Parts: sequence; C-alpha cells; structure tokens
Amino acid sequence: MPTYLPPFDIADDALAKQWRQWQPKDFAANGGNGKNDKNGKHADKDNGALHLKDYDPGAKPFSCGDKARDKARVEELALELDALQDLLYADRRYKLLVVLQGMDTAGKDGTVRGVFGRMSALGVHAVGWKAPTELERAHDYLWRIHRQVPGAGELTVFNRSHYEDVLVPVVNGWITPEQQRQRYAHINDFERLLAETGTVVMKFMLHISKDEQRQRLQERLDDPTKHWKFDMGDIQVREQWDAYQRAYEAFLPATHTPWAPWTIVPADSKTHRNLMIASVLRGVLQRLELRYPPGDPALEKFTVK
Repeated sequence: MPTYLPPFDIADDALAKQWRQWQPKDFAANGGNGKNDKNGKHADKDNGALHLKDYDPGAKPFSCGDKARDKARVEELALELDALQDLLYADRRYKLLVVLQGMDTAGKDGTVRGVFGRMSALGVHAVGWKAPTELERAHDYLWRIHRQVPGAGELTVFNRSHYEDVLVPVVNGWITPEQQRQRYAHINDFERLLAETGTVVMKFMLHISKDEQRQRLQERLDDPTKHWKFDMGDIQVREQWDAYQRAYEAFLPATHTPWAPWTIVPADSKTHRNLMIASVLRGVLQRLELRYPPGDPALEKFTVK
C-alpha cells in the first residue's frame, strides 16, 4: 500500500477556489497547505480562531441559481460518483472515509441518501454513531471508531463521528480543557495514521441556522410519519445551541489538517448541501487517478464455449 499524499489540490482550479472559501480560513488562505505544523498543531498566534457567523448557512455558492437544475445536477453527480466508487473498489489502492458532522436536523441522513444513494451497497458502508455502549466505554474513545473505518477499495460514511467526543463532553463539562486539547491531538494523529496508510479522509460540517433547525424540528412534530425522528433530547441540545457552536468553532480549526481537511457546508438548502458535497467528492476522487487493475494476458485469447 503506497504512502498516501493528500490530493486536496483539486485539478479544477475554479472548483478548488470555491472549495477553499468554505474551509477554515487558516488552511484555505495558504492554498490548502495550512498553518498546521507536522504534528497537526496550529502555528498561528490565535490558534486558528474561527467564527461560524462568518459562514452564511443560507449561502449557495455551488448553485447555478435554478433549484430544478441544481437537483438535476445532484442526480448527475450521484451517477458519476457511483462510477468512481466502482473504480475505487476495483483499484483497491485507496479507501475513502467521509465524515458528516452537524447539529440535529442538519441533514446527515439526507446527504447519505442524496449523495451516496446511487452507489452499490457492496462497496459502501454507512455508520450511524450513537452514545457508546458499555463495551465501548471500557476502551479508549477511538477504539470503536477504528473498527469501522473502510478497508481497501471501500467507501465508509460516518453519520456523526469521533467528533462527538469533542462536542458533547465539552459542552457538558465532562472533560477538562487539557483533556479537550489532548483529544484534538489524538484525533489528528489518528487521522494522519489513516491518511498515511491509504485512507482519503473527507470531513463535512453541515452548517445550518438556528431558525432553520426550528423549522425542521417543527416539521417532525407536525407530520405523524416523522414522529419517530423526534427526540425530546433534541430540544435540550437546542437550548445549548450557543455552547455547541463554540465547541465547533474550537475543534474545526484545531483538527483541520492537510491530511484531513474540514469543509463547512452551508446547509439551510438541502439541495445545495448535496450539490456542494457531491461536487467536492467528485473532484477529490478524480484527483486520485483511479484505475482498473491490469487484465490477465492469458485471458485475451480465451473464448467461452
């Protein structure tokens, strides 16, 4: 397995420029090289300060301005990604881990359906992370995560992820600031291990506004067929909105590395959310220059009778 070099310089210059505008600024401002040192720690004096208010959740930077055309484009991209996933599976040199992180109702499930729904189930695995079990709590917090990362040729989508361990415990004061910083370093090292052994790590923070979340939660209450999606715990978390935003603002720049970059996806529009993620994923997969393995010369003149 070759040492992995991040292909985060998407060949399409226009797409790469658009993408960098939605990455944490310290990484984007340096052409994708970032200010992180070799250990994934930030060298800038303000430690990569990030403010989510600077990223408009209602923006549509990847939209053509016509919703119907955007939806059609998402479908086209989903088919292209299906073909690229088939090539990834045949090539077997790489693995792809896609992390979807965001507040409740941000659209993680919808992204799985809209962006990855066309792919063959043979090479795609979606993992929805919940609170750790007793067995999982008996190990370090990354133990359960490492068990679910993709194998050669596989694409795995994390619906929530190990970043819950620098969200919930931080907001609720279950870990100290020192433990919080330690976890950032653990995560950077863990993701670097994955990257250096052939895993492409793509991380998307689905960024919605508080008002959009209110509307989506209310829709779940108003529609009996969506009651199963509603959890009173979501209301408690909503009451901690500002604290969660601050937790995101802390870990996004701290874990935004050249080998595992974050993309902040304006997600008030479901169509745009899918369009942006699909566009970036296609660009990165194309940059890998995937190929089918060479055929067996002995088969060239073989005829099935």
